[in-house]
Amino acid sequence: MTETVLLVGGGGREHAIARAVADDCALYACASNRNPGIRRLAEGFESIDETDAEAVADYATDVGADLAVIGPESALAAGVADALDDAGVYAFGPRAAEARLETDKAYQREFMEEASIPGCPDYAVFDDTEAACDYIDAADGDLAVKPAGLTGGKGVKVIGDQVTAEEAKAYLRDSGYDRVVLEERLVGEEFTVQAFVANGDVRTTPAVQDHKRAYEGDEGPNTGGMGSYSDTGRSLPFMDDGDYEAAVDVLEAVVDALPDYKGVLYGQFMLTDAGPKVVEFNARFGDPEAMNALPVLDTPFVDVLTAARDGSALPELAFSGEATVCKYAVPDGYPVDPDAGARIAVDEESVGDALLYYASVDERDDGLYTTTSRSFAVVGRGDSIAAAERQAEDGLSAAGDGLRIRHDVGTADLVERRIEHIDELRE
Repeated sequence: MTETVLLVGGGGREHAIARAVADDCALYACASNRNPGIRRLAEGFESIDETDAEAVADYATDVGADLAVIGPESALAAGVADALDDAGVYAFGPRAAEARLETDKAYQREFMEEASIPGCPDYAVFDDTEAACDYIDAADGDLAVKPAGLTGGKGVKVIGDQVTAEEAKAYLRDSGYDRVVLEERLVGEEFTVQAFVANGDVRTTPAVQDHKRAYEGDEGPNTGGMGSYSDTGRSLPFMDDGDYEAAVDVLEAVVDALPDYKGVLYGQFMLTDAGPKVVEFNARFGDPEAMNALPVLDTPFVDVLTAARDGSALPELAFSGEATVCKYAVPDGYPVDPDAGARIAVDEESVGDALLYYASVDERDDGLYTTTSRSFAVVGRGDSIAAAERQAEDGLSAAGDGLRIRHDVGTADLVERRIEHIDELRE
C-alpha cells in the first residue's frame, strides 16, 4: 500500500525532505510560500500558514494523509504536531511540550540540568533586563546572550566575538525580550549531529558543520546558515571519533529523559578543549543541515517514518559514504536588510550534477521572487569534501543577479583553519 505523506513547510529543508520521500509515497504539501521544487514533487499543494494547526490538520484529513513530516520550528511551537496526532495523522515531529527543548531556551537549560544531560554550560535565566545587565557587568569571562524564544537563528549575541559587553546590554535594553538566558561563552568549533527519534530509538546521521556568519572569512552578523559541509564518514576532519560518540551520548540521554519524543532531534555542539558542549537543541532538521544528511541517506526515509508510526524499531541507517557541501544563495542585503520581493532568475540547467534546493522563494504567475530569507541552495557530493565543494561551486552558476553567496564554505583553506583551531585548543 502506498503511504500518503503530508509535508508542512516551504523552505530548503522541506525541499530536501520532499525529494527524500517523493519516490516512495503520495506526497502532499502545505506552506505559506509556493516553493517550486516542492510543488513539482507533490501531488497536491495548499497555501496554508505553517502555524495554523487547525488548517494543517484539516488539509491532512482532506488528502487522506497517513503520515506528516513537520519542517519548521514555528509549526512545532504552534502545536501542529498535536493537532495532527489528535486528528489521527501520525506526525513525525514532537508535540509542543517536547518541542520546548528548542522553542524555550530557558527550559532547555533547566531540563538539561535537572536530567543531568552531559555538556550543559554554566547559565543563568533572567526575566528582568537590568538584572541581566548587572550579571554581564559582574561576569568573570565572556557570555552568550540568548533570547529564550525563537529568533530564526539570528537572536544570539556573543560577547567577545560579535559584540562588546556594552553593546550586549544595549541589545537587551532595546530588544524587548521578556526572558533571556546568559551562559558561558563556549570556545571551539561548532558541529551538528541530527537524529531520527521514535519509540525510544535514536538513529544518528553524519556530523555537519554549518556556517552562520553572513560573509566570507566568518565575518558579519549571524544568519540562518549560509552553507554547510559533511565528510565521507560520521565525523568531521577536526573531530576525533570519540567526539562524535560523545555527541550521540548526549542525544541518547535526552531521549531517555523524554521517552515520548518523536521526530528529528538536532544537537548543536561546540567542540571545546574539554570535549563537546551543547550550544542548543533543535526539534527538527537543521536548514541547511538537512540538505547534507538526506541526499546521502541510502535507507528510504519513508521506511523511517512508517516504523515510527507503527511502533516498530527504527531501521539502522545506511549512507552513501559521500561528502557533501551546501552553499546558499541569499537576497542582497541578507540578513540585516534583505531585498525582499525582488524577481530573480535561477538557471536550473546550469546546476549540472549538483542538487538544487529551493528555499524561501515565492513562485508567482510571472516568475520567482525573493522573501526576507534565503533563496536557494546548491549541494555538491563527492568522494571528498574538496570534490563536493567543486561540484557545489560549479552548480552556483545557476544564481542570477540580486543574490549573494559565501563561496568559501567547504573550501580546503576554511576546513584546514578548523583543524588548526582545534589542534591549538588541545595542545
